[in-house]
Amino acid sequence: MTDKNSETRSTAIAAAIILVGATALLYLMPDVIVRLGDISPWLGTGFGVLIILAFFLVFWLRARHQRRKGL
Repeated sequence: MTDKNSETRSTAIAAAIILVGATALLYLMPDVIVRLGDISPWLGTGFGVLIILAFFLVFWLRARHQRRKGL
């Protein structure tokens, strides 16, 4: 494998992991929010906000890592 091919493969694997993780998390999110909302509406709202922020945090960290590596 060449270095460029290795980078492309690494990027594809990272994207697949992020996609699968985000899909699973967003699929389960409504049930978790409803159950937490039964305890406290603030708890359910806070969880929802944290999950959405975490989704964007992953992409921000990935971009920062790539910039630091010079990609």
